[in-house]
Amino acid sequence: QVRVVESGGGLVQAGGSLRLSCAASGSFFGIDVLGWYRQAPGKQRALVATITAGGSANYADSVKGRFTISRDNTKNAVYLQMSSLKPEDTAVYYCNAVDHIGSGYWGQGTQVTVSS
Repeated sequence: QVRVVESGGGLVQAGGSLRLSCAASGSFFGIDVLGWYRQAPGKQRALVATITAGGSANYADSVKGRFTISRDNTKNAVYLQMSSLKPEDTAVYYCNAVDHIGSGYWGQGTQVTVSS
């Protein structure tokens, strides 16, 4: 059973920075894509950024230039460095892991709150 665990959320003032971490464990087929999604109150869950095992990253337009995704393949870990945070970045951030046969797994989520 694959387990995905996030950490690093919290409260920060606008313009500040936060770093989220996530680790996936227990995958028999190995982890292919790791990513971050977020869900604000009253909105659908949306892509923030993803990164492949080869290091190819993809970002939502709203976070380009402010957020950086990275991963450590030896730990099946993914990180999201968030800078120049805005109140509209406030959401629950979820880590997602997709294995090499296409099965996806979600973490429990971590709250990020940006005060104005």
